[in-house]
Amino acid sequence: MSGSTETELLIVEDDAAFARTLKRSFERRGYRVLLATSPAEAQALLQDCAPQRAVVDLKLGTASGLSVVQALHEHDAGMQIVVLTGFASIATAVEAIKLGACNYLVKPSNTDDIEAAFVQQPGKVDVPVAARPTSIKTLEWERIHEVLAETGFNVSEAARRLGMHRRTLARKLGKRWVPES
Repeated sequence: MSGSTETELLIVEDDAAFARTLKRSFERRGYRVLLATSPAEAQALLQDCAPQRAVVDLKLGTASGLSVVQALHEHDAGMQIVVLTGFASIATAVEAIKLGACNYLVKPSNTDDIEAAFVQQPGKVDVPVAARPTSIKTLEWERIHEVLAETGFNVSEAARRLGMHRRTLARKLGKRWVPES
């Protein structure tokens, strides 16, 4: 997919070298590209232009790109906004979508990835929902915690119920913090 010569793209990225690379790549595809390195610069650019698309870095120095996503969406709810980040998390992905982003990509992403992210695809109901395999260490820890909770966090009684020496259980507990209920 390629952008038309009328498509204006705002890139909000504080990494100057990466921003220049993206800018050149999108310009070769026919976009008119505007660059901002901070939320304030992005807001100032919106006074004179109305980009149809935006690429926003999640971490802009000490500022959050989520504030930029919110401002861009408030400025034009039809703007397609892709959040790009090297600090991906489920929480920030959910918030970015709630605030108006159409997609969320993890760096490194290239121009093809970003351009494809602008095309909103309908959700897929047939995506497999698989159980995550649990490691033996995780199962062991969950069982230890369960028995500790049952015994009121009495280490001696928990060790007896688990069939292990008290010192062995104490050593295992020393490796992991146990929250008391």
